[in-house]
Amino acid sequence: MISIYLRTLAFAAATSIALGGMAQARDQIRIVGSSTVYPFTTAVAEQYGKSTKFKTPVVESTGTGGGFKLFCAGVGVNHPDVSNASRRIKKSEVDQCAANGVSAVTEVQIGFDGIVLANAKSAPQVSLTLRQLYLALAKTVPGDADGKTLVANPYKKWSDIDKSLPDVKIEVLGPPPTSGTRDAFDELGLQGGCVTFPGIKALQDSDAKKFQAVCQGVREDGAYIEAGENDVLIVQKIVANPSAFGVFGYSYLDQNRDKIKATHIGGVDPEFEAIASGKYPLSRPLYFYVKNAHVSVIPGIKEFIAEFTSDKAWGSDGYLADKGLIPLPDALRKKTADAARGLTPLSM
Repeated sequence: MISIYLRTLAFAAATSIALGGMAQARDQIRIVGSSTVYPFTTAVAEQYGKSTKFKTPVVESTGTGGGFKLFCAGVGVNHPDVSNASRRIKKSEVDQCAANGVSAVTEVQIGFDGIVLANAKSAPQVSLTLRQLYLALAKTVPGDADGKTLVANPYKKWSDIDKSLPDVKIEVLGPPPTSGTRDAFDELGLQGGCVTFPGIKALQDSDAKKFQAVCQGVREDGAYIEAGENDVLIVQKIVANPSAFGVFGYSYLDQNRDKIKATHIGGVDPEFEAIASGKYPLSRPLYFYVKNAHVSVIPGIKEFIAEFTSDKAWGSDGYLADKGLIPLPDALRKKTADAARGLTPLSM
């Protein structure tokens, strides 16, 4: 008992020292995480820097998973204050945070986004079902109509899946597994198509691990190309190669409509209202997370939260909507803003 007590005191002292030195060591908010949330946070950071006495925050695009690794590594000047995310934080990540002394975290859902599969404006317009998307990109696919047998993906061209699709090789540029966009794309897109096969859907209850591997495993033969966390680069590459498709968030489509166009998924175009209502099959929420232990020692975090959750920023007519953010409904937005400004800790 004495040993445990002494270790607890030592940890508390170390945390106090780390936090105590932060105000002198760093006077600028540090933000990491999702490349999808990056343009929204950057816009808020720039406005915050112009309209307050505080320095403009440093915002890094590290991917959702990479951001959480940095965010959850500990408290103190060497660790970020805020992490952007294009998916909700996982229980395993919350546990990792807690293990490293990050015990109180505030979750802020900022709005919605649609994951877009897009190609060059000069290329043909394409419409895909979730099943076709799964057959194009899954590592293993059904060898029979029901999906009771599985084979390595044999499809080389889109037209191999359906004669109505383009007679070009399957080539999709997208984010790596560390990306929240990739997580959501695998779950909403590939798994959404996978479960249309009864034989595979039955695995969900009988063998959950195999079900996930089959439904979310992405092929590794060059049809899916991991293009890093830089969505701007993906846009540039699909413009240069009209046969290729790219996977990224709606905001990048919205900002590049003169160069690219979206694939219709399940007969639905990824437009503002369809994403907000959930009609578009690849819709998802977006977040940022605040390390509560840093709020009292890194200047301006509360003011940054206030700017981000102001109607002029994330409201229906706010400057983030102009950049492609799909706002939360009014009532949810108010409830979320109150919780964020009150630094209500996340509970899972």
